[in-house]
Amino acid sequence: MNSFKNLLFLLGFIIAFSVSAQEKQRITVEYAGTFYSDPEIEDGAKVFLRDKSQQVHFVHKGADVFCDKAIYYEDQDYLEAFSNVSMKQGDSINMVAKYVEYSGKTQLAFARGDVVLTEPQSVLTTDKLYYDRNRQLAYYDTKGKVVRDSSGTITSQIGRYYMNAQKYQFTQDVVLVNPEYTLNTDRLDFFTENGHAYLFGPSTIVGETSKVYCERGFYDTNNDTGHFQRNAKIDYDNRTVEGDSLYFDRNKSFASATNNITVTDTINNSIVRGHYAEVWRERDSVFITKRALAITVQENDSVYMHADTLMVTGKAENRITRGYYNARIYKSDLAGKADSIHVDHKSGLTQMLNLARFSSSDAFALARKPVLWNLGNQMTGDTIHLLSNTETEKLDSLKVFNNAFLVSKDTLSEDGYDQIKGQRLIGLFRDNELYNVDIIKNAETIRYLRNDKNELIGIQKSKSGSINIQIVESAIEEVRFINQIDGYIYPEEDFPKSGRRLRGFNWRGDERLLSIEDLFKDDPPLDLPKIQGLEDYVPPEEFIDDAVTERIEEAGKETPNKPNKAARNLPEKEKTKPLQPSVKKPQKAFQTKTLKVDSSSVKKEE
Repeated sequence: MNSFKNLLFLLGFIIAFSVSAQEKQRITVEYAGTFYSDPEIEDGAKVFLRDKSQQVHFVHKGADVFCDKAIYYEDQDYLEAFSNVSMKQGDSINMVAKYVEYSGKTQLAFARGDVVLTEPQSVLTTDKLYYDRNRQLAYYDTKGKVVRDSSGTITSQIGRYYMNAQKYQFTQDVVLVNPEYTLNTDRLDFFTENGHAYLFGPSTIVGETSKVYCERGFYDTNNDTGHFQRNAKIDYDNRTVEGDSLYFDRNKSFASATNNITVTDTINNSIVRGHYAEVWRERDSVFITKRALAITVQENDSVYMHADTLMVTGKAENRITRGYYNARIYKSDLAGKADSIHVDHKSGLTQMLNLARFSSSDAFALARKPVLWNLGNQMTGDTIHLLSNTETEKLDSLKVFNNAFLVSKDTLSEDGYDQIKGQRLIGLFRDNELYNVDIIKNAETIRYLRNDKNELIGIQKSKSGSINIQIVESAIEEVRFINQIDGYIYPEEDFPKSGRRLRGFNWRGDERLLSIEDLFKDDPPLDLPKIQGLEDYVPPEEFIDDAVTERIEEAGKETPNKPNKAARNLPEKEKTKPLQPSVKKPQKAFQTKTLKVDSSSVKKEE
């Protein structure tokens, strides 16, 4: 009989409570196994217990709360739920915990003990979680972990989840662990629906074969592609790629860079610069253009190569650098120009080529022929090969194939030139200075002969099968004619000016490169694309902002003589330090050992 009375009382309370709740949108009880009042807890507190069939069930504005035990404070519309607590919102959000508090007035919830928040794309676990239903915002500040199958596991000290946007915002010690890589950053904005991640502050993405660094970046965790800016760089085995903006595709082992690019090869001690580059790791190749410059670092005198386009290919031990179109090479005692220049770093062979697409009938073909200057000597031909000793880093020998021409200006006459031509030329170097030259087949020469007082004796013109030349201090010391056909020495006044140039003579002294800056002197104006930067860092919003504070204060006005339960268990003000404004590092002069390159040597465009 007493049980029947209790049941009628409980049903009556539920019906009355439900009618009142529908009018005021208060928390309502849908089911409870047992119900009683307990003045020892607090005057007006109601205790609800589950039965064997099901849990206690509460409803408020589309949210369902299930638990084994609950205390409801009717005057403050405040609920405490204990043991196996589950809070559901629609079909998409489910939170479980050992303990939950919820205010029907503020719609703020606090969960504690093995908290798990599940949404369709991810699962969040933490020890304490705060939840604002008004803003659809969840917040933790005691370390949390988010698991998303296709992206990996993300941990951080502080985190927010914006349910409407399906966006997580992680701060402090953020780590994303994926089977392919590990991401570390100061702050990570992560969208669970598409796997897009936005990085703020010093950030790294470290994989087995690459390491990315940036201070502002975007990464697509579904497709393993990213964009990185602000001091961005990618380490690829023995290469480091830096630029104003970098793109990275992990699946293709591909990276590209735009504006103010530096690609450093740590194995071959070389560097490539430009304003657009592509790097293919598995192909061991680098493509770079827009004022491209390659620097091969040497102990005492580094080699610089510039072209419209540069390509660096091959494994570290078999690396080849190719410069296409308007290629130029410079070091302190050597300079040259050609359509194309190829450098084999293993053998030390440099090839200066005249591209076949330019026919000899072209009016400008002569200017396109490879030309090389060594001290006072100018050498031209259809193809020029330079061989360096890779151990001593000094020039070893020179070969000029077809239409070889060696010219040096007679410095004491107004327009006199010592000239030697033939089918081929072979030169030998000592301490990077040309000292022996052999002209092979169909050799011709014009020389200005002088005595010890540098007085002009005469002008020699001769032909022979071959010629051997000994050079001392950039001047021809001795000439030996092999199988001489004819030869004459003319007094200057008797030698006609029309005959003072051998056929094919072309003095190109005005083209000679005298400095690193000269590598770029004929380049057209550089027009760099304006990079659309990623959005700037905005500090995270406070979980308890002014609007929430107002809601909490309003909730306590109806019970001024009691502690405001809506103000219980609120998070402390976040102590996360704001990110320092990112300042782009200037492109420093490249220095290795004794090498010093002024920043003006690479015409950087901001």
